[in-house]
Amino acid sequence: MSFVLQVNIGIKPENVESFMQKVLENARVARNEAGCRQFDVLVDPQDRTKVMLYKVYADEKSFQVHQQGAAFKKYVDEAVPLLASRERQFWKRAN
Repeated sequence: MSFVLQVNIGIKPENVESFMQKVLENARVARNEAGCRQFDVLVDPQDRTKVMLYKVYADEKSFQVHQQGAAFKKYVDEAVPLLASRERQFWKRAN
């Protein structure tokens, strides 16, 4: 069973470059974690302040392990304050 997280992000315009460096670093690390099947960073082609993260984990436990990792904690501490908005939505694949 897959566990999917969609994160819709609004970046404060003055923080776009800094945020993108931090989120891409977090994604690179996460892709190598056990249980991470996919981690995409998607940017709105019309508005670079709008980003969507699309993450697929083997299961909810794998995602919880990710949240305990140093890279995720660094991302939350350094990147989240650069945002205007952040909305997380969890999904499970219908079988």
